[in-house]
Formats: sequence, C-alpha cells, structure tokens
Amino acid sequence: MRPHRVYTTLEELLGLRISAARLSLRFDRRKLQQLAGTHLSRFRGRGIDFSEHRQYQPGDDPRSIDWRVTARRGRVHTKVFHEEVERPVLILVDQSINLFFGSDKAFKSVAAADVASLLAWAGLNKGDRIGGVVFSDFGHQEIKPSRHPRQALRLLECVHEFNNQLKLPLDGNRQFGLNDALVELRRIARPGSQCFLISDWRQFDSTTEKLLFELKRHCQLLAFQVYDPLEASFPPGSFRLTDGINELEINTDDQALEYRFEQQFQQWQEDIVNKFAGLGMGCARISTQEDAAETLLLLQQSSRSSIASTGVAS
Repeated sequence: MRPHRVYTTLEELLGLRISAARLSLRFDRRKLQQLAGTHLSRFRGRGIDFSEHRQYQPGDDPRSIDWRVTARRGRVHTKVFHEEVERPVLILVDQSINLFFGSDKAFKSVAAADVASLLAWAGLNKGDRIGGVVFSDFGHQEIKPSRHPRQALRLLECVHEFNNQLKLPLDGNRQFGLNDALVELRRIARPGSQCFLISDWRQFDSTTEKLLFELKRHCQLLAFQVYDPLEASFPPGSFRLTDGINELEINTDDQALEYRFEQQFQQWQEDIVNKFAGLGMGCARISTQEDAAETLLLLQQSSRSSIASTGVAS
C-alpha cells in the first residue's frame, strides 16, 4: 500500500499549531540550567514572580524579609519567588534520504517534519526562543533562536523545502550527514539550550557518540527516533523493494529470513538505546503509523507522572 503522505505540505505543518496547543516541552526530568529568562522552574529563589510568604528559615536571604507581614503576624516572614530560567529551544531535523521510506500512512521524513513542527509550535506557545538546524544529504540550513513567530515559520519552511527535495535515486554522492549537522548545532547552541534531535539514527556511529557527549555537557538533549513498522518485521508475502536504481525481491514466507531480519533490527535497536542511555539521554520512538501529536502528548503525560512521583523538576 502506498503511503498517504510521501511529502509534507506547508499547510499541514502550519495546521499542527492547533494540536501543539495541548503540548509543552516537558519530556525529561532533568532540570534545565538556570539562566535569566521567562521559564518558571520548580526550584524557588529570587526572581521576578512572587510565589508566597512563609516563616523565615535559617539560610534565607534577609533581603527577602517582608517587614509588614512580620509586624502583622508577630513572626519573621520572608517572600518566596519563582526563579526563572531561559530555555532557547533548538530542533535538529533529519531530512536525509535514509528517512525517505514508509509503508503505509507516511514516510519517516514526513513523521520527522511533523514532530519538528509540533515542538516548534509548543515552544513558541510557551514563550521559548525557537531555532534549529535542518539538514539533508546535500547541505543544511541554520535558524537562530527567536521568539518571533516568523522565525518558527522559517524553520517549518526549511523543513518543508528540504522534505520536498527528497527523491530516488539519490543524485550524486552525499555531501552532508548527521555528524556534520551535530557540529553545526554545537556551534550555535548556547549553554542551557534545550535541543530536540529528530532522526532515524541510521547514521549513528562513534563520532556521533562523541559529538552528543560534547553537546550534552552544556545543553539538555532529547532524541526522537522515527521508524516504520516495516523496518522491524515483514508481513507475510512476496515484496519487491527498490532504492530507485536496484531492485530486490524477497519472500517473507521464509521463516529463517524473517527471523534473521527481525533479530538484526532488534539488536540494532538495543544498541542505539544503550548508547543513548550511556550518554544519559532519553530517546522517544515515533512510528510513521501513529499520530505524532498524540504520541508526544502521551510522552508528556508520562513525564509529568514521573515528575509528580519523584518531586524532581523537568
């Protein structure tokens, strides 16, 4: 069955702003590096927004004592403020030929574009500065973080442009890859940035691991892996596959072939998960057969439940 969505449309990416209204960018329990800005943290201290009065405790800043409340209640009370953090949001979007594949509802490249759009709109709705890096096999486009909706629109235009340039066979040799994109992301990411990395991670190698390690020293990272169910297991039958030049016919009724294929995918998947875990990173999986907005909402709700049970801020 031919996937319904081989390419993105700009109208679809813009329309995801409605779905993004239910989303935030709280997917990870790790506390962001605190900087001056517009995001409230769960940790309280001096800041712009007043939270409450409470009785003075040893170690409190004497400058926060509210003498009027102290005189009225007969005990020393201090003001408690929400401390603010700034969170520039950078979105890395893979639109390489590796993602130009799908079996039913959408290609992986389209699913990656949907996730990027939802994250961009969710961040913009919360007052984040949105930017990122969009790349393909032949180059990249950098969008510097900004709170202006026009900048988010520019990011989505780049994703749409790169997506619609994908085709088989690949014209020429690859000139740009995942590692090149991570180098560019590291160059523009300021300390404290929150980086969402969207790819199928088929280009992950030892250099990728080193680049992610360096990036994570100063930024908060969360990876999204887009995949198609056909990559994990074949349905029974006879299929003809092509990369635009070469063709391969396979018979998935061959149980030995099916088992070997599934085992190879599972082993590769476990290796990727272990590598992200070793880096202290989370990795969320997005299927081409699922609605990206609903998947992100479930991930967000899971994060909130985890935060509530541990008392740790995201």
